[in-house]
Amino acid sequence: MAASLYLIPCTLGDTAPSQVLPSYNNEIILSLKYFIVENVRSARRFLKKTMPQIDIDSLTFTEFDEHSKIVDAPKFLEPLRKGFSMGIISEAGCPAIADPGADIVAVAQQEGFSVVPLVGPSSIILSLMASGFNGQKFAFHGYLPIGEPARTNAFHKLESRIYADDETQIFIETPYRNNRIVEEILHCCRATTRLCIASNISCADEFIRTQTVKEWGKKVPDLNKKPTIFLLYK
Repeated sequence: MAASLYLIPCTLGDTAPSQVLPSYNNEIILSLKYFIVENVRSARRFLKKTMPQIDIDSLTFTEFDEHSKIVDAPKFLEPLRKGFSMGIISEAGCPAIADPGADIVAVAQQEGFSVVPLVGPSSIILSLMASGFNGQKFAFHGYLPIGEPARTNAFHKLESRIYADDETQIFIETPYRNNRIVEEILHCCRATTRLCIASNISCADEFIRTQTVKEWGKKVPDLNKKPTIFLLYK
């Protein structure tokens, strides 16, 4: 059987793996010896939590994160070239979605290897599902620019796409700046524009709510240091 690169989702927070991950994923993981991960410590912790019986010290981990160079990506796939299947594990959620693992996947595709995405939670998709917004036309922007006037201009461009193209706009922020970005949204966006705030998705303290900008102005939850997705729509 030809070697494959498996994209292995992990939990979005301190959630029981059995709650969000199919048991089939465990079968794949147990068949692998080589892993490319965003963070070795968190990847080892995830694997041990998912399968306490796994021999973690027999596995080989190589780290590819946001600071890694794209030109170095090909060397990470050497086991694959030798016939050994590999797995990619992100810091949270699905690999290669808003994640440096996408560069590894690109190389695997270029070299003709089989790339197999496994089922698991994506905060982007789950938040869109729960928002009540347009799920047929949407755009994910990652992090918006920091500082003025770039940030204000970004909000105005997002709003123009909402009303001109009927397109849901999705973005994230560094958790410790969440409260600040909500303040900026309330200041920059139209009172009638709807904002969905989706925080700690799939965790015990999950919070997902959609209201107009005007309604959010009455009371905003404390989002400090909580992984959060923001969605805007008309």
